[in-house]
Amino acid sequence: MIDGLALFFLVLIIVCAIAALSTPDLLVAVVLFGAFSFFSAIFFAIMGALDVAFTEAAVGAVITTVFFVAAIDRTSRRSE
Repeated sequence: MIDGLALFFLVLIIVCAIAALSTPDLLVAVVLFGAFSFFSAIFFAIMGALDVAFTEAAVGAVITTVFFVAAIDRTSRRSE
């Protein structure tokens, strides 16, 4: 059975996913994606999968977010 704390983080994960998909700004979407990964890591830790939580926190919340922000920083926005 899932407890209240795990349910709270599941709701946060869903909110971050919907917000990341609905925002028009790429940088905001990347930050929300990082929050999504961070909340996923906490959820995995609550459920007892510490190895998966550590991997998700390191790769999903940190490394991927940094790479995406660097890629957005290197691109230029053209407006007409």
